[in-house]
Amino acid sequence: MKFKLRRNLFSFRNRVVVIVVGVSLGAVSLLYTNNMARKLREKEQHDVVLWAHAMERINRDVLGGSTPFQDPLVSDIMSTGNNIPFIITDQDLKVLHSHLIPDEIINHPGRLRKQIDRFTEENTPIPVKVLWSAEHYHIIFYGRSALLKSLYYFPYIQILVITAFVALGYVAFRSSKHDEQNRVWIGLAKETAHQLGTPTSSLLGWIEYLRSQDVDQTAVDEMQKDLAHLMKIVDRFSKIGSETPLTPANINEVVGESVMYFRKRIPRNVTLDYNGLAIAPVQANINAALFEWVVENLMKNALDALQGHGAIDVRISSDEQHVMVDVKDTGKGIPKGNWKLIFEPGFTTKTRGWGLGLSLSRRIIEEYHQGKIAVIDSEPGKGTTFRITLKRIFA
Repeated sequence: MKFKLRRNLFSFRNRVVVIVVGVSLGAVSLLYTNNMARKLREKEQHDVVLWAHAMERINRDVLGGSTPFQDPLVSDIMSTGNNIPFIITDQDLKVLHSHLIPDEIINHPGRLRKQIDRFTEENTPIPVKVLWSAEHYHIIFYGRSALLKSLYYFPYIQILVITAFVALGYVAFRSSKHDEQNRVWIGLAKETAHQLGTPTSSLLGWIEYLRSQDVDQTAVDEMQKDLAHLMKIVDRFSKIGSETPLTPANINEVVGESVMYFRKRIPRNVTLDYNGLAIAPVQANINAALFEWVVENLMKNALDALQGHGAIDVRISSDEQHVMVDVKDTGKGIPKGNWKLIFEPGFTTKTRGWGLGLSLSRRIIEEYHQGKIAVIDSEPGKGTTFRITLKRIFA
């Protein structure tokens, strides 16, 4: 047991280490990418400033009002190998030159204006003096290169990847932990069934012996019923974790058997009502042994909630598609915040018990029977109603 505990702790630490390492690598990568994007943006801004200076210098030697980007050297510097999109306009926003801007934008005033506004948001436009006219100037509007945009978007992609990595790690951790818990409970259930096999067989022999003695046979009959019920419990525990075949069954009769058994074993100040024998039969595919266990567990919880006095009402209802079994009590009730928590393994409000009854009930109904079990109504001090919902079948 100590070895297994240490191995589990080691496995847990390994998962934590993997997640921490993944997050750390992601954080380092994000910082590195952001730094690269910042440096590239500074370089591109510096390049555009150099273009502006080059244009102003050439202006000193240009006569007749020709534009400096018509100079072969400037044109080569600004276009060859350059992936920075830009638009050069005069002071009236008339396009004088552009690079990496589609013609359908340049030739459409509305789209051109939107493109200029977009460039202005990305980078501050740079004015270029026109030396032959103090009233005229050119403006360079420029955006981000494709590489710079990729670097800007890349951190968001990394965040998504890291988030997915952490989520998958968490799911894998929860799944492995859940599977390990399932193996423990399945093993415990089968071992319990195995251990109970010997005393139940012995009790069968003692009951047969008592039948041959001069004792009250009514008491022996009740003992026989309790033993039969105990053998059902052993059978249920042995089925946990195994393939569970479902067969068509009369829900009224199956629930009725559990109610009749409980009715003789509840305190005098508790009443147990059942409508199933007074309505038309309804059918569903169930494993009778496991389904009975769920119904009995709900009635046992209701009995515990009553604390010796009150009422339990078991009712069957149906529609065209479903069969509903309600177990209602007038007990202490459940706060609404605990309606879902009570089905979690280990959750209990009792001073004794492991808090597994409702957890196993949910598993039997939802995983084995493809149905639902839930609290549909409860109020502290007034009682609780549990509902089992199964798919109805027709004979």
